[in-house]
Amino acid sequence: MMPTPHRRDILRALAATGALAASPKLAFAGPAQGAARDLMVVVFQRGACDGLNFVGPAADPFYVEARPAELRVTEGDERPGIPLANGLDDKAGFHLHPEAAGLGDLYRGGQLAILHAVGLTTPSRSHFVAQDMMDKGVAREADIGRVPDGWLARLAAPHMTDGALFAAGSSPSLPLSYAGLPGAVAVPDVNAAAGLPGGPVMRQILGNIYPAGDGGTVPSAMRRMLDASLLLDARIDHLPDGKPAPYERAARYESAGEAGRALMAVARLARLDVGLELAAVDVGGWDTHEGQPGRFGTLTGQLSRALTAFWDDLGSRQATTTVIVMTEFGRRFRANRSNGTDHGRGGAMMVLGSTVRGGRMYGRWPGLGPDQLEDGVDLKVTTDYRAVLAEVLARRWSPADAARAFPGFASSDPSLGLIA
Repeated sequence: MMPTPHRRDILRALAATGALAASPKLAFAGPAQGAARDLMVVVFQRGACDGLNFVGPAADPFYVEARPAELRVTEGDERPGIPLANGLDDKAGFHLHPEAAGLGDLYRGGQLAILHAVGLTTPSRSHFVAQDMMDKGVAREADIGRVPDGWLARLAAPHMTDGALFAAGSSPSLPLSYAGLPGAVAVPDVNAAAGLPGGPVMRQILGNIYPAGDGGTVPSAMRRMLDASLLLDARIDHLPDGKPAPYERAARYESAGEAGRALMAVARLARLDVGLELAAVDVGGWDTHEGQPGRFGTLTGQLSRALTAFWDDLGSRQATTTVIVMTEFGRRFRANRSNGTDHGRGGAMMVLGSTVRGGRMYGRWPGLGPDQLEDGVDLKVTTDYRAVLAEVLARRWSPADAARAFPGFASSDPSLGLIA
């Protein structure tokens, strides 16, 4: 007979699967009856991606003078960037990083839009502060402590009902953007979440320890987590021995690194049809103060391959999926002495979707001349990051959802026109 595990061992086993979120208020919930919204996937490049190395004005003489070739996108050397039609400035000659070939294909196919000179309107060069501001959906550091919940939590809260997996993260812990949302679940590995250690025996033990109807915070959370595991286990394929079968995916993620693993989990949840409508994906490593060229090229290539594999993997779900890629801020205009770049201001964002007016860049390009830089050192922010998120939400969810996610925000600029 299998010995009865200690409660701490059970919790440790659940945490090891990645299915148990860090919050003790975990719940399992789904969309309201008859709701018709996109699956929205928010990819956060943690560490501050160098937008000027990701997509740069290759023909700009100030850009060429400020950075060595390996820290900028070039037009005609041994590894030229990918030219972008419909850029923000025809004379600047915008190009994608050469490792982003898949993103270039999506751009040319009209499914990917790129924004530049976007970010926080209030300066911050602290990763922690800037990320917290964006995760909370605010523009001032003082508002971090005043706003208790994340913008994804505010967005999802009224749509949560028991019965389906509505909001998920694909990292071992949930980002601050989900703070205040009991129903968000971290699922970095679908098989591990579905196949609890101990199988049916463990489920029986958990069911006895945490019976339905127990109103306590932890018992309710554990019961809902058990229900989530049961649903996933019922939806996935199994091997003859009863173990979860490997994912037979429609695309290849093998060379896509951390980003590929995270997006593969989201694609699988979407294809399982468990009610997923929100997904948060964190991709780290973008803090490139030194030795940037190799690291940045690797990360860019992995992200490009991950996004293209994810898009292919979705199949018919492409029609109802929108992906937003963002970062906390860009990097300094000029390279530093360690062959890297330091914390800056304006960065780049991307929006991918079948209803996106892709194949063009959006925003206002401020220029890189000495009198055009912020404080003489940084690319200016000309588009509030919230304007991008709110516009996508208003068109693909509803104006009320956008207003709830970013209360009090009203862009002073006209609509970007991102969504058809």
